[in-house]
Amino acid sequence: MLRPNRIREKLTAGEPTVGTHVLSIWPGLVELIGNIGAYDYIEFLGEYGPYDLFSLDAFGRTIAIYDGLSAMMKVDQEPRTYLAERAIGAGFQSILFTDCRTVDDVRECVRAVRPETPEDGGINGVAMRRVIGYVGGSSPDWVQYLRDIVVALMIEKEPAVRNLEDLLAVPGVDMVQFGPGDFSLSIGHVGEPDHPQVVAARKHVIETALAMDIAPRAEILTADQAKPYLDMGVRHFCIGYDVSILDRQWRTNADEIRDVLDIA
Repeated sequence: MLRPNRIREKLTAGEPTVGTHVLSIWPGLVELIGNIGAYDYIEFLGEYGPYDLFSLDAFGRTIAIYDGLSAMMKVDQEPRTYLAERAIGAGFQSILFTDCRTVDDVRECVRAVRPETPEDGGINGVAMRRVIGYVGGSSPDWVQYLRDIVVALMIEKEPAVRNLEDLLAVPGVDMVQFGPGDFSLSIGHVGEPDHPQVVAARKHVIETALAMDIAPRAEILTADQAKPYLDMGVRHFCIGYDVSILDRQWRTNADEIRDVLDIA
């Protein structure tokens, strides 16, 4: 039985969403997060973390243990269509597409997740994958499932910001995430997330998305970083990264134990 899409349901209802990031594909992390019961989805950063098709299936299978928990995958710019199809087949219900620059890029992203019906114009047919129980995928429920897949875009390149209205006007875009790191690099100010051009671009992306009825999302490390975004109208957040949480804890523990032992 196909699972409800938590992110889609909340977007449709106008409710906020909360996710968290992981670079590790280990299903144990899914269980740790799922047991908390406070997150709507887990975003696997496939653009950064190593994985194979078996581990994607295991991740999706573990997500399915928890009612109300969904999964998003951030995919590389190439081969994004292949990766999106495999992620959906494994049980991911949202795809975050990276490095979009043009209207054609965005159209390709939307087509990659939609069913190949006359009205949808996608490229997905019937596939014998775990999300549909390996058999019996030729059904109206499967078509609707594909229609409900959430399409999220990283707006992180200078051409994407410059032509933002045209990109967001492509039917089927649900959510956008500004990427200050790549944007600062693309305008020649790498490593300057607070550069005036970067700050202005972030504001432009959020305001334009809201005006076009597309959900802007913010990536934050701690809850106190949410307020500026809330003031701008953002209601969707992805908080924390497994690697950052571990790095912070290990550094703190190392400093504290070295102080206890009086090690310089």
